[in-house]
Amino acid sequence: MNRIRASIITIGDELLIGQTVDTNSAWMGTHLNDAGIWVQRRVAVGDDRQAILSALEEESAKSKIVLITGGLGPTADDITKPVLLEYFGGKMVQDEGTLRHVMAIFERNGLPVLERNVAQALVPDSCTVLPNARGTAPGMWFEKNDCIFVSMPGVPHEMKGIMEDEVIPRLQERFETPALLHHTLITSGMGESFVAERIRDFESALPPHIKLAYLPSYGLLKLRLTTEAPDKITAAAEMKDAFQALKKGVADILVADQDLPMGVILGNILLEKGLTAGTAESCTGGRIASQITAVPGSSRYFKGSVVSYANETKINLLHVNPETLRQHGAVSEQTVREMAEGALDVLKVDCVMAVSGIMGPDGGTDEKPVGSVWIAVGGKGNIRTMLYKFRYDRPRNTEMTTVAAMNELRKWLVG
Repeated sequence: MNRIRASIITIGDELLIGQTVDTNSAWMGTHLNDAGIWVQRRVAVGDDRQAILSALEEESAKSKIVLITGGLGPTADDITKPVLLEYFGGKMVQDEGTLRHVMAIFERNGLPVLERNVAQALVPDSCTVLPNARGTAPGMWFEKNDCIFVSMPGVPHEMKGIMEDEVIPRLQERFETPALLHHTLITSGMGESFVAERIRDFESALPPHIKLAYLPSYGLLKLRLTTEAPDKITAAAEMKDAFQALKKGVADILVADQDLPMGVILGNILLEKGLTAGTAESCTGGRIASQITAVPGSSRYFKGSVVSYANETKINLLHVNPETLRQHGAVSEQTVREMAEGALDVLKVDCVMAVSGIMGPDGGTDEKPVGSVWIAVGGKGNIRTMLYKFRYDRPRNTEMTTVAAMNELRKWLVG
């Protein structure tokens, strides 16, 4: 079975110095994979002529498809278009469809049209223009040495539109791709090596074309099965059997049998049970609430959060007893329990998550080192508390706490 391989080249100095995080490649990889196209390399280069030319040459020697994002804006530092003209040859011409589109955008918004905006409609005559319904810079499709090159804007919203409307459909017409399927489940409560030991017989019995990957992240472990087959029916049938066997082997530590964010997993359970939830957050500063409300429709089950970072806020808003704080401190089982009880009363919800901890880098003691976190979850008359001891830096401790709190409420909800 011949894999159709693709490379992704992202262009921009901002990517190399860490000023901008490359989210384009991850999105493109997911959607290419869904289309049966295997991304084998991702390369980031700066706004440098020779670096771009070298990347085009090297990646086209390895892949049938080279997708390029970035460097198509109207300013002097955007050099991708002239470099593509140099690489593919030809001359710059004005694309009338793009020009009309650019003029309409500026007219609709009541803005003057500058010469540099008009120049967005200039493209090499060696390309096929791909309309950009979401912006001014069009996509460009080139072919050279039996390889397809597609250049798109680096703005994620614009790139996604061109990929969905133009690139993926054209690639599917051009190539006969195999079915490329992934099935992922999520576990918690057992380390990667222990899970691997438990399912060792299952893994060794997998056929060569089904691969198992272990993907640990923030207190969770994802197990992903991947297979290729000539057609989706064959692949789906074989994967179903393998996935069911995998689920059976980790049934007691299973969080979800889909690759979903914890906010979605928790929200689905709350919806199914018809319950409402809220949070009382100290050390996470509202991050738990943020992840829950990132899910569309979360207002059906999430009512709000009290971010009680300071002790006086714990006292004034959540009615934590000042004596509890004096005797036991903010990071204690007693305090987090009272935070949960206060949130249940204030927010008028069925269940809550409350967290209080020491994220670092300072604030730890011998008794309560950095990474110590108390979590409380539950409902009226049924509050469960637990102590976590993380050992990482402040950002990771915060993320670990966020995931742990949602997972603890999930476990409480499912009994």
